[in-house]
This record gives sequence, structure tokens and C-alpha cells, in this order.
Amino acid sequence: MTKPASFDRRRALGALGALCLAPSMSVGQAAVQAASIAAPARLAVRHFNHFRVGNKNVKRLFLDGEVLWAGTSGGAVRHDPRDGSVRLYDTTSGLLSNGIFHVGRIDLGSGGSRIALGTYGGGLALLMDELEKPPRWRTYNVPEGLGDAFVYDFLQTRDGDLWIATWSGINRIRASRLDDRQAWGLHTVDSTAGGLPNDWVYGLAEGPDGTLWLATEGGLAAWRDNHWQHWRHADGLGAPYEQVRGSLTSSIDPASLSQHHARQKAEMGLSEVREAYNPNYVVSLAVDRAGVVWAGTWGAGLSRYDGQRWRHYTVADGLPGNHVFMLQLDPFGLLWVGTDQGLARMVASGAEGDARFDVLTTHDGLYGNAVFSMATGPDGSRWVGSYGGVARLQLQTG
Repeated sequence: MTKPASFDRRRALGALGALCLAPSMSVGQAAVQAASIAAPARLAVRHFNHFRVGNKNVKRLFLDGEVLWAGTSGGAVRHDPRDGSVRLYDTTSGLLSNGIFHVGRIDLGSGGSRIALGTYGGGLALLMDELEKPPRWRTYNVPEGLGDAFVYDFLQTRDGDLWIATWSGINRIRASRLDDRQAWGLHTVDSTAGGLPNDWVYGLAEGPDGTLWLATEGGLAAWRDNHWQHWRHADGLGAPYEQVRGSLTSSIDPASLSQHHARQKAEMGLSEVREAYNPNYVVSLAVDRAGVVWAGTWGAGLSRYDGQRWRHYTVADGLPGNHVFMLQLDPFGLLWVGTDQGLARMVASGAEGDARFDVLTTHDGLYGNAVFSMATGPDGSRWVGSYGGVARLQLQTG
């Protein structure tokens, strides 16, 4: 495949290291370059492309129609696959931070719908005019009411409110009136009397009944009718250490890197566990059409909660890895699980949560086995983000 000329833009290459479209391959061609490992019989890749972003994590993928936005640790990339165009947004383009945790759209009512970025230390940034040079951004930060400048997720609920997950609690902006300071509120561990189990909020999801679910570093939380509730490992969240011992492949234990993470582990009585395991640390979150909550944990696998019972899925159940970085429900209602050792599609086989997992790895076309993000295109293609790049997968049908 001929490389689109737009991928050779000097600024994009300089900022992201090597953003380009790698030659496309069939799975048969890839097998010549890698060890011969058979793809799962019920999930096979027909064709894939790779997009390189250099030494950057692809933390978030968002499809705005057919246009792909990639939030990376080196800026936000806008890519239109129809013409191959690429544009990079970073601090030279008006952002306050190059680290992008989240990309999405926020409906401002009469103010229109805007692409928005949750950043690492630069607050919430809305793209107000893409055509200006440099582009015009409107940034909301601590002076505007934001809990802190680190925005990991945001979600507009069906009632029109905007919720923003930060590392100092969660903001609620009534009716999404971002420019009305009186519309802003902040919920923390202290203000909720412990209903929010931890101020570090990583993910948000709304259930079919309007319940807001929150992934935090100290457990799973729910907000409904002004009432807070939470669940920790002692309540059933996360697989026991004995269940995952010996199958933890990640060498990065957050407790060895910071006092904050070490304190969290000590509070659970896990100080003696030197591996990357914390069942209270909910990294990813999804709620399906039936209201079942899915929580991805740091080393304790995937947890399922139906409102009454917990069930856990680990490497022993067919997951490729026990660190679950990403969860996505596709347009067909299928759950995709991004782990530290590959991507899995969950295929349910019973009302009690019985399931099997079809797994994809670099041998099947992934750019990397650590999967942090995913988006499903209108043509059914799967965009999968890893460290260093993105893979676009065309799956076998039938």
C-alpha cells in the first residue's frame, strides 16, 4: 500500500517520533515474520494496518464519524482515513499539556458540540475553532471549578449533566453549563462521607437505569438519586491473590514507584505482595445493556457484578492477562477486554456469567500486546491502541 503523503508532515513526525502508516499485511504475511501461533478459530483477522506514534502510550481512541482521534502521552492526533490526513495537537497548538487521557465530544446545547480533551495536568480543553492558526481552545481548570488539572475521563449523562473524573474527586456540572460557576460541584471522599472510596477517579459509565458508576483507585462506586455506595475487594471486587499468583506478568507495581500507591496497598494489608496486584484499583469500566457492571483491575482480572453477585475472570478462565486496562462494549453488545498480554473478545455462554474468550495478540496483527484503548469503526473495523502505535483490524466475518 502506498503511504499517504500527509503522513510525512515534519511537525507530526518530530512531535510523535514516527507517525506513519506501516505497510498493510494479511495475517498470512505476518505469520512469516513471527512465530507460528494459530489464531483462535472463532476470531480471526483478515487484514490489518499499523500506525506508529513513537515512544508514546495511546491512552484513548475516539471515532468522530469516520475521523479517528488518538489521545497519546505526546498530544492528540486527528486522522482522517478517507484522505490520509493527520494533524497533531499539543502544547505548540495551544494545549497546556501534551498528555491526553481522554478524547470525546461534549454537547454545549446552543453552543454546539465540541471535541474535548482530558489532559494530564492541563485541565479540560475544548476545541472551539479548528481552522484558526493556532487552533482556538477553551480550557477549564482549577480556577473554573475543576477538582484538579488531571482529567482522566468525562461523561455526559442522559439528564444533560457533565461529570468529569479527576485525581481529586469528581466534578458534576449541571446541564453541562461549563461557563456557569454556580453549576459546578465537586464530590470527594470527604464531601461524600466516604461514599466515594477514593479521590483518584479513573473511569465513568452510566447504567440503563441512570446509575452513574465510577472506577477509582480504592474500589468501585455508584451514585443514584443523591446516594453513594461503593464496593471493595472485601465486598467481592477483584480476584483473590491466590487465584492469580504465578500468572502476573507485569513487572510494574505502582506501590514500588510512589508513596501514594504504597499507602493504598498497605491499607489493604497487601504490603507483603511485591507483585503488581491491587484488586481495589479499578482501571477500566463498562456497563452493559442489562445493567451488568464490568470492572477491570490492576492484576486481579475482570470482575462482573450484576447487582447481587460477583464473578471474576482471570488468565485461568482464558483472559490473556490479569491487568485489564481497557473495556469496550461494541455496537453489537460484545465486550472487548484490553489486557497487558493481548485483546480478548468475551463470548457469553450462560446467564450465570459463564463465558469464553477469543484472544488476539501481536501474532494476529496488534501493534503491541498491552492494549490501552479501542474504537469500532462504522465499517466494523477495530482500532486498537497500544504503546507505540495503533492497529486497524479487519476481522473475518461469517
